[in-house]
Amino acid sequence: MKNIKNEKKIILVVDGMGGGLGRAIVETLKSGLSDDTEVIAVGTNSAATANMLKGGADAGATGENAVKYNVRRADFIIGSSGIVIGNSMHGEISPGIASAISCADAHKILLPVSKCNATFLGTDDRPLNALLPEMLDVLKIGF
Repeated sequence: MKNIKNEKKIILVVDGMGGGLGRAIVETLKSGLSDDTEVIAVGTNSAATANMLKGGADAGATGENAVKYNVRRADFIIGSSGIVIGNSMHGEISPGIASAISCADAHKILLPVSKCNATFLGTDDRPLNALLPEMLDVLKIGF
């Protein structure tokens, strides 16, 4: 069931590998948004989930089913561009995860990375930590 209007906005952060990018996203969200948001971290593995929880996520879960369940509840989904490309992140993003995220009604904010076997033209070559303030600005407009 989708989030009801008067409840907290739900932001789903999805990451794999060691969860470093996901943790940086979570820390940026928690320091830059009001308390009327709930940040849920979903990792493709337990290390990624644990790292995002250490970054301050309100809740965490691991695996494909956790992604499929939580995308239905989310207002926003944030992660690297690889989360919508099956078999990216050295195979950690299954086709099922990529499909669930790409088909979700939630607004997606994707940060371009090179570990997804794809090139995104028209994007500048800034480091990911330089994109986090821009991500926050997009979220604030979306609220």
